[in-house]
Amino acid sequence: MTDIPKARPASTVVLLRDTDNGMETLMLRRNKALMFAGGLWVFPGGALEKADIESANGDIALAARIAAAREAEEECGLRPDTENMVHLSHWTTPVVEPKRFETWIYAAPLVEDVAVAIDGSEIHDFAWICIKTAVARHEAGEFGMLPPTYITLLSLLRYATTADMTAGEKEIPPPYVFPVVAKVEGKIAVLFQGDAGYEMSDGSSQGARHRAIMQEKGWEYVYNDVDDNYPPLIRR
Repeated sequence: MTDIPKARPASTVVLLRDTDNGMETLMLRRNKALMFAGGLWVFPGGALEKADIESANGDIALAARIAAAREAEEECGLRPDTENMVHLSHWTTPVVEPKRFETWIYAAPLVEDVAVAIDGSEIHDFAWICIKTAVARHEAGEFGMLPPTYITLLSLLRYATTADMTAGEKEIPPPYVFPVVAKVEGKIAVLFQGDAGYEMSDGSSQGARHRAIMQEKGWEYVYNDVDDNYPPLIRR
C-alpha cells in the first residue's frame, strides 16, 4: 500500500453562460502529447500551487477555488469570480493510477462576454457548447472525456439557466467520489460506492450496479438496485 501515489490537491471549474439556445459550457481539448488526459475534452483546471494555498491562509477548500480561477485564466483567458463558484463534487483518482489527484469540481456562471484565449501548449482547442450537445457528441464517439467530466455534464442537463444551476446546486451537498477500477466483460469500468463489486474491485459481482462502463464510443453511467445510502451521482 505504501507504493500508492499520493493524490495531489487539484480543482477544476465548469464555466457556464446563458444563450438563446440554452446554457453552454466552455470545454478545452488537451494536447494529445500530454500523459494525463491527452487529447481529451476537459474543463479548465489543474493542481493547487503553493501560492494558492498561501493566498487562502492554508484553507484548502478556498485554495481550490483560487486555483480553479487561476487555471481558467491561464488556460483560456477567462477568470470566474471565486465567490460565484458552486461546489458540484469532489473526485479522488483510483489508487491504480500512477498520477493521482483529489479534485474539487466547481461551476461558475460568467457574466461578461470575454474572448477565449487558449495557451496553445497544454490546450490545443476549445468549444462553447450546449450541455446536451456535449453529452450527445461524447456518446457518439466524437468528444472524448474522462468519467468525472461526463458525469458532471449529465448532472447539469436538468438546468435551463445558470441561475437555475446556482440555486439548485447550493441546495445539494456535493458528493465525495472515490472510484475503483474493474473489468466488466472485457471492458474498463469505474465502480462507485453502492456497487456490489466496489469493495473488491470486482466488476462481475452480482447485485447492485453503480458504475461507469467504457463502451465502444464513450462512457455509460449505470445505476440499478442501489441502496438509498448511495444516491446517484447524476441528479435528475
